[in-house]
Amino acid sequence: ATPSLESLHNCAQQRYQHLTIRARAGNASAPQFQLMDIKRLSLNNGLSSELITQIQQHLQQGTQVLVFINRRGFAPSLICHDCGALAECKRCDARMTLHQKPAHLHCHHCDSQRPIPVCCDQCGSHALKPVGAGTERTEQTLNKLFPDTPILRVDRDSTARKGSMAKIMDQVHKGSPCILVGTQMLAKGHHFPKVTLVAILDADSGLFSTDFRGMERTAQMIIQVAGRAGRADHPGKVILQTHHAEHPLLTLLATKGYEVFAQEELKLRQQYQLPPYQHIAIIRAEAPHSGRAEGFLHSIKEQQSAFFSQIQWSGPFPSPMEKRAGVFRSQLILSSQSRPLLQHSLSHLCPGIEDHPLASRIRWSIDVDPYDMH
Repeated sequence: ATPSLESLHNCAQQRYQHLTIRARAGNASAPQFQLMDIKRLSLNNGLSSELITQIQQHLQQGTQVLVFINRRGFAPSLICHDCGALAECKRCDARMTLHQKPAHLHCHHCDSQRPIPVCCDQCGSHALKPVGAGTERTEQTLNKLFPDTPILRVDRDSTARKGSMAKIMDQVHKGSPCILVGTQMLAKGHHFPKVTLVAILDADSGLFSTDFRGMERTAQMIIQVAGRAGRADHPGKVILQTHHAEHPLLTLLATKGYEVFAQEELKLRQQYQLPPYQHIAIIRAEAPHSGRAEGFLHSIKEQQSAFFSQIQWSGPFPSPMEKRAGVFRSQLILSSQSRPLLQHSLSHLCPGIEDHPLASRIRWSIDVDPYDMH
């Protein structure tokens, strides 16, 4: 349903054969999309009053609702209300996520955990407040709003025990009204015949990503989650809560579908000479001390770039998350419109890197056609 832009470009170049399925399984109709502008609205832990009303209406009709939020835990961060300090991971350039069951702070990047502090590390204040909503907090809010309706949470935490996922799916397939709350674990591969409403609480999360594939991945996720609605006799509806209802690509996705969106996104990629119109490779390096990996890559560029002047060199610069799991990461980007030229350059570049005096003390790798830029 959501092929990568590289695959669609290969179809346009007639490298792949493009076969399109025009009908949904069981001849179900496509769900109706609604972009719900939540600017200046009062939200109940991420839920607008209009969305709550629509959830109530679908439950009263005897159908089921899926609420999608791609953040597990209770809240994405814990903040001091007096000084503004955030609970940060000591091993990563990231905030720790607040969990309540069991109660702890958890870094979802390096998996480090610690107890919830009693007071602020910076100022000693006890005014620590959760900020934002994750699946746990959304589940708690829905339990208060709909006390007579089963709320089923599906994320890595709630399905960790053996058989827990099967137990949840059995309850859903009974067909009685319920609300599913979950992360991308619910996005694809599931058939929920009674789900008629899919609510995406934060459709903006990937609109302004530092990765050029951020918009593509956001669109794929939205279409995949939307595919859970209206898969049988009941028509489906998808509500996207957003602060950017006027965003041209988001509007295009909701009104015209993924294929039209993908063609517009490919035009932007071509305009800015990004893959698939440019071929790239990333030389990644990491070291336990700040600046060492970046210095290593800078030395490689100084030594080698003159011999490979036909390819473009960008960087080196710190990775989008420079410190992760206690090491400092940096990257050097090589790009060319010619894949053979890039591959030929890399094959001659590798021996030069291996012979570098610091190569044995720096962990490095070359990622050709990287899936992500992080």
